[in-house]
Amino acid sequence: MIDGGGDAAGWSIFFLLAVVVAMLAGISYFMIRIMRRERLNFDPSLSDDYIQKPEASHSI
Repeated sequence: MIDGGGDAAGWSIFFLLAVVVAMLAGISYFMIRIMRRERLNFDPSLSDDYIQKPEASHSI
């Protein structure tokens, strides 16, 4: 009753792997693109300044 299609499971795994790799490549491409555009168009006036903790100036 279950004859034929001998490599169906292998081909389905290969297809799924190709889809996953393509999705990861696309997501990585657009994330890198967004990071580069953000760096090029960065406005330093909108950045928060780093604030150091005040040093303890009390004496014992």
